[in-house]
Amino acid sequence: MSHPPIEQQITFLYTHSLTVSTRFYEDKLGLELWLDQGSCRIYSVAFAGYLGVCQVSETATPPDGKHRSVIFTIVTQQVDEWYEYLKQRGVEFEKPPAFNEKYNIYHCFLRDPNGYLIEIQRFEND
Repeated sequence: MSHPPIEQQITFLYTHSLTVSTRFYEDKLGLELWLDQGSCRIYSVAFAGYLGVCQVSETATPPDGKHRSVIFTIVTQQVDEWYEYLKQRGVEFEKPPAFNEKYNIYHCFLRDPNGYLIEIQRFEND
């Protein structure tokens, strides 16, 4: 028996500064705000795929810096174009675009203001 249908998917990331994260995801990545819930802003990433950025209380502590266990991956054929687009907006990259032979992908990595790892990749077809 198959499971009931899935209509949408949202990945939530938490931040101590919703304002700083809002500027990054709206102004740098250019994501469109889909739903503003006050302390959470949900962005449309792709058809039925969303990213939620939520204010966390000052007492809650998400994982530190480079030890976050979430990777937000954007899949696109235009990895180099995204790299140039974001570099022009002052975004620093951890790893410039490169081919990964193990996974047969072309990708690059950057971090958002909260330390979450963002990967921009395309799958290479043989």
